[in-house]
Amino acid sequence: MLFYQYSRWDGTQQIFPVHEEDLMEQLAELLVTHGDISSALRSMAQRGLRGKFGQNISGIQDMLQRLRAMKQQTLDRYNLEHVLDDIRERLQDIIQTERRGIERRLADARRRFTLQVGQDELPSPSMGEGQDGGDFLPPPQSSPTKDGGGYTTPSRQEKERLLQRLEEMARRNLEFLDNLLPQHPAQTIQRLKEYEFMDDEARAKFEGLLKFLQQRVLDSSLRNLSRDLSSMSPGQLASMKGMLKELNRLLEEHLREGGSASRSLFDRFMQKYRNPFGASPPASVEEMAESLRQQMAEMESLMKSLSPELLRELEETLSSIFRNDDLKDELARLASNLECMRPDSGQAIEYLFQGDDPLGLEEALEVMRQLRKMEELERQLKRTQQLHRLDNVDSELMRELMGEESYQELEQLRRMAEALEQAGYIQQVGSRFELTPKGTRKIGHKALQEIFAYIRKDRQGGHQTNSTGTGGDLLEETKKYQYGDPFQIHLQRSVMNALQRAPGTPVRMSPDDFEIHRMEQSSHAATVLMLDMSLSMAMRGNFVAAKKVSLALDNLIRTQFPKDSLHIVGFSTYAREVKADKLAYITWDEFDPYTNIQHGLAVARKLLAKCPGSTKQIIMISDGEPTAHMESGQLFLQYPPSPRTIQETLKEVNRCTRQDIKINTFMLEHSPHLVEFVEQMTRINRGRVFYTSPDKLGEYILVDYLTSRRRQLI
Repeated sequence: MLFYQYSRWDGTQQIFPVHEEDLMEQLAELLVTHGDISSALRSMAQRGLRGKFGQNISGIQDMLQRLRAMKQQTLDRYNLEHVLDDIRERLQDIIQTERRGIERRLADARRRFTLQVGQDELPSPSMGEGQDGGDFLPPPQSSPTKDGGGYTTPSRQEKERLLQRLEEMARRNLEFLDNLLPQHPAQTIQRLKEYEFMDDEARAKFEGLLKFLQQRVLDSSLRNLSRDLSSMSPGQLASMKGMLKELNRLLEEHLREGGSASRSLFDRFMQKYRNPFGASPPASVEEMAESLRQQMAEMESLMKSLSPELLRELEETLSSIFRNDDLKDELARLASNLECMRPDSGQAIEYLFQGDDPLGLEEALEVMRQLRKMEELERQLKRTQQLHRLDNVDSELMRELMGEESYQELEQLRRMAEALEQAGYIQQVGSRFELTPKGTRKIGHKALQEIFAYIRKDRQGGHQTNSTGTGGDLLEETKKYQYGDPFQIHLQRSVMNALQRAPGTPVRMSPDDFEIHRMEQSSHAATVLMLDMSLSMAMRGNFVAAKKVSLALDNLIRTQFPKDSLHIVGFSTYAREVKADKLAYITWDEFDPYTNIQHGLAVARKLLAKCPGSTKQIIMISDGEPTAHMESGQLFLQYPPSPRTIQETLKEVNRCTRQDIKINTFMLEHSPHLVEFVEQMTRINRGRVFYTSPDKLGEYILVDYLTSRRRQLI
């Protein structure tokens, strides 16, 4: 029965926590394949995890797929064809505001002139009939004449001249505005910079547009260094220009002299301009340059993603916004210096937008900023596949872009090794992880469970023998006692035999009345498991199954038959003993393709010689004929197998036979030449041979081992 507990989310709960035992089981699966804990952990991080109740924890590969889908959704949503529309609209509004302001100013001047001169009609406008005016016109600025110690009211002629002058200025300005084309923002901005506004509101709107565009340009280059331009005074703009000059001088010094020479200049620069960088200022020139390169790439990406016509128009527009050419020159100088420092870093990316939602300049730059963040996170996730480190992934960037659940999944992937270490399954030795005894037992136990899961409960072994022994497990079956049997008396049946023979009390026993328990005898066995580690085992998909069987057999003997002994011998070009605590780490070698069965048998025979008084056997798992052998200390290699190698291998089989060592062979291949070789081994040794497949290998070996270990006493 499963129990669930619900509570209010407070941000501290783990989403889909993974228990240490689940982690260890998944590690065991991959360790059999990889033979290295670090490689298995990296594979788990890439593939993801299974939770305690079957839920999945996304791996790096799933995160990459989701991130790429998010990026594609953004590209499928927006288009950049209208990136300058908001600038055009603002320019149109500025022009219309100026027109209304001119008309308003004229109307107000005429009204006051009429009131002052006492006339009912205005003078004929000198700007001509049919010209459009505006709604907002501030009062004209009159210049009264001075008379003695005070001021006198201007004469009617002076007022008329002032009004005519105002009308002439309005006529010229309106003609200027008529020739402006807001659909060409760069030309419009450049001409308005030289225009003398008559309306304060229009002038303020134009200044705001310039500062808005300047802020976008500076944000794309110096987001950490530029402040809000809307509140910048001319003195502060000059200070920014000075900062840019110092920054360029620092970068050029670094390019010319190297890091050590520019360090003192960098320290002085940071002391003077530390505040704009916030709580995490760069620690070196390279770090600062990298940050600036990434920021500048946002604007460059936007420009590369535009059509050629829009690109030219945007470049001209941005080029027209700086009244101070020195500031524009310093920005161009900065871009050149950053490019020289590292030409291959922070390169702009061209994006193909295919959606319908229009984007203005500010929105487009924000979308570019988000896309650049996605590119950076994707780069970090991809680097985990190369550097095999998750600590290089910015978890806060993951949370910002992909949400809380992805953030917590990343944190769980990072904590895998720590959780397994705290649970006692693995330990760090130097720079690498190793299994603890608890971890080794867990892996062997899992392999044993996995193999026995395929074995039917009613399956019977076919290799029982009927020999006696001196000890074992008592059975409920009984037999008449015979001289020499262990005196494991079955008291109830012995007494009943006596009563049946002579009823009454006292009960008188005779030797024929005694019955004893039958026993299931467990003999002591010494086993060498010979594991083929040649290239063919991996190429044919046999090695993982053979390794699982080795782990399971080791666990079975350690837990069920602790008095037995098991040695593992791996053989390829050479044979070598594999210690039990290193069994989980063994793997095949792609540069070691040969199969030296003769050397493997020789090593196994020497190991069994150290186990007197035990039943001795060799369990050999292989999929190929012998292609190598040792002779007089020399290694001989040949493929296809030479008759000499076959002969020397059979000689070693004969030596094992003379020392009462049975060789049970489990072959994962059955080619004609291989079958012929194995039959020769069987005729010499009288052992058994099984031709099986990887999925049945464990069942064959473990069932055979169990049934051959248990023999009933008759």
